[in-house]
Amino acid sequence: MFLILILSLLASCSKTETNSNTNQSSVNAAPVEKTRVYVNADWLKSVIDGNQPQSSNYVILEASWGDASADYKKAHIPGALHINTDLIEEPEYWNVRTPKEIEQVMKDFGISKDTAVIVYGEPSPAARVATTLLWAGVDEVHVLDGNLKAWTDMGYATSSSTEIAKPIDDVGVAVPANPEYIISLPEQIIEKQKDPNFKLVSIRSWDEFTGKVSGYSYIERVGEPKGAVWGRDEFDYVDDNGKIISIDEAQKIWNEWGVTKDNEISFYCGTGWRAAIPFLIAYQEGWTNVTLFDGGWYVWQMNPELPVQLGDPRENTNN
Repeated sequence: MFLILILSLLASCSKTETNSNTNQSSVNAAPVEKTRVYVNADWLKSVIDGNQPQSSNYVILEASWGDASADYKKAHIPGALHINTDLIEEPEYWNVRTPKEIEQVMKDFGISKDTAVIVYGEPSPAARVATTLLWAGVDEVHVLDGNLKAWTDMGYATSSSTEIAKPIDDVGVAVPANPEYIISLPEQIIEKQKDPNFKLVSIRSWDEFTGKVSGYSYIERVGEPKGAVWGRDEFDYVDDNGKIISIDEAQKIWNEWGVTKDNEISFYCGTGWRAAIPFLIAYQEGWTNVTLFDGGWYVWQMNPELPVQLGDPRENTNN
């Protein structure tokens, strides 16, 4: 797999596409804190233009599943490397790969602990990659808020080049540097549920949460881990412009089911993509009481002995 990755990263380049309508002027944007995950297109442009401290050591990633799409090949942010989400997820449980494998991915893409990484893509794959890199130990990980549209809406140029990564030999950190960000297995959740202050928050549709559908073609069982509360679905965290909602708006969602900043919170979905979004919203606001339950419903439902709830748990006391 990594041989294929290296070969793809070393592919030959084609020309960069610009046109008379693009905004080519240099941008000086206000700096952002290292922990500010969601950033705007002006700041990213200023990084590329050499006007930020991060300009000397950064990597831009376009995150999506599979090989680079036709859309990416036609138009991507200049310098952006495509990253296939398969590179960060193992194929049995779709959990984050081993520390050794993630370290190799970082080396192949030229990412060390001190590299500023800016990820863009659809909300959940971008969040999935960003969360994994934070877990691994990259000090500064950002996501372009609003995906490529935010970039093109500003009139900034795109490229059709096949970008070439600059691999490194040392990532400068023992991976994972932040293992506390991710909970992998159901047994760890069950142990945490012994504490009444712990909240397991489902980031799935209402039909998934109440057991009407599994939500996945490869998952037959329906339901949720017993004790879970509903945190709504992915697109409740994205506004009409494709931008991520504020922490205040997110808290209104969580408060509907009695989830507050005072709780210890673990977000989950089916396989760790959707749940990464609220994790990052809380993380960038300095919350230290949040985790991602990576195994999610997919791993939970594999064990028939684990407790499952169906329906609205507020109404069904027999769950």
